[in-house]
Amino acid sequence: MILVTVGSSSYPFDRLLSAVAALPRGDDELVVQHGPSLVRPAAARCIDFLPFEELSALVREARLVVTHGGVGSILLALSGGKKPLVVPRRRAFGETVDDHQLESARRFAAAGLVTLVEDPADLPAAVAAPHETLSMEQGEPRLVAELRSYVTEVVG
Repeated sequence: MILVTVGSSSYPFDRLLSAVAALPRGDDELVVQHGPSLVRPAAARCIDFLPFEELSALVREARLVVTHGGVGSILLALSGGKKPLVVPRRRAFGETVDDHQLESARRFAAAGLVTLVEDPADLPAAVAAPHETLSMEQGEPRLVAELRSYVTEVVG
């Protein structure tokens, strides 16, 4: 299964969801948590919002997780053993109030914890590429170090 999640933001993320229709998925089921967006990718099981426990279960079950750049969604994927494909929301497209998702996603990518896909048009190629799994034992030291560095930098 391929899980796509846009998180719990009140902003639609149509750029990501519009790109989902072109994903190569073979026999994989496509599950899309679309939030307030009106885009419904064809042949996908579409869900507006999910309780945390249900979303966590889907992450663990998924072969691949595609998510927006929210830190909570990234951490959920990592805790489920997935190295997520991350498409950050952008202020320029009215998807969020600022570009904090882009900044944090770039940091996570530089630490090797996520695969960053800045342009949703590049998502099909990213999905088709080989994917590594990332256990928390492997990722935790990098994650803790990166979060500590990022928080120190942002907070002061």
